[in-house]
Amino acid sequence: MIVFWQVGPQSFAELIEKLGRTGYPVDCVIYDPLMPWALDVAKRFGIVGVAFFTQNLVVNSIYYHAHLGNLQAPLTEEEIFLPGLPKLQHQDMPSFFFMKIVQDPVVLELVVAQFSNIDKADWILCNSFYELNKEIADWTMKTWPKFRTIGPSIPSMFLDNQVKDDERYVVAKFTSEECLVWLNDKPKGSVVYVSFGSIAALNEEQTVEMACGLRDSGSYFLWVVRDSDQIKIPKDFEKKSEKGLVVTWCSQLTVLAHEAIGCFITHCGWNSTLEALSLGVPTVAMPQWSDQGTNTKLIVDVWKSGIRAPLDEKQIVRRDVLKHCIREILESEKGKEIKSNALQWKNLTAAAISKGGSSHKHITEFVDSLFHLQADS
Repeated sequence: MIVFWQVGPQSFAELIEKLGRTGYPVDCVIYDPLMPWALDVAKRFGIVGVAFFTQNLVVNSIYYHAHLGNLQAPLTEEEIFLPGLPKLQHQDMPSFFFMKIVQDPVVLELVVAQFSNIDKADWILCNSFYELNKEIADWTMKTWPKFRTIGPSIPSMFLDNQVKDDERYVVAKFTSEECLVWLNDKPKGSVVYVSFGSIAALNEEQTVEMACGLRDSGSYFLWVVRDSDQIKIPKDFEKKSEKGLVVTWCSQLTVLAHEAIGCFITHCGWNSTLEALSLGVPTVAMPQWSDQGTNTKLIVDVWKSGIRAPLDEKQIVRRDVLKHCIREILESEKGKEIKSNALQWKNLTAAAISKGGSSHKHITEFVDSLFHLQADS
């Protein structure tokens, strides 16, 4: 990481110079704030610098308050109160404020450093939409007048279908053919989809409990388990049957959009959280680390589009608990209410990115500003 920070600015500056010499001058740099040096390089060349946050507003706000010195790791307060946010407890905070990772605070320093030069940015964009967190969005826009929510960053074909030829996921559809064939003959809203993303990994004990919980629930399930984790699945567990299918990868958006999906067991990474909200899929939350506990707090207590799977003293979700969670989502009155809430968020998401919606207005405002800048120059 240290080497990257040393080499990155120089390489980026050389790229901008090369593009300028070859007739392709750079007018705007959109960068991930985890690399704040990109903004410094852009400003050196007099280029518009735009920060694009890929995590949610609440998590960004927590890290910003840490940058201001209002939060210190490890946290000692049992409850945390911050402007515009719901009351937070330890399980709701990003994991970098706790655990053994605090002994090596590099990661926490990295996420907090996103705000080291943020005031120099011409625009600050976020992969979210206004209606998800109105109060914190308003607070953030007061802090940074050029802050805008422009999400979710999901292809139009899964949302409002306004971009008629939006076929960027067509390859993923073909590579998910086995999943789709299996899903196609399942009843509407009957399948439990299970995936923990590309980084989070369940330990062997939790994997065994997951397998047994899925099997004991009696529900249909589609479970994504990476190649490297397949060995953790019990040897007597059937990986392909009428009731269940275990795969190493699938197109998550394509699967979540399928009418057979009834709920999503997830680690609650921000992309997975946004995708579930955007497609109206209720969630069973099993956060692992990073921002996932904060996302879970919002899912359960603010957006009310899912439930949290309780942990035992070993921090494991046991099979009986998992079975109960699945049945609660798919079969109970509370599950019906959660499903109704999830569908409302789906409608709000589509409205936000449709013409006249909050995200549509924000991205239009941003793009128009770039055209005006070019016209003035």
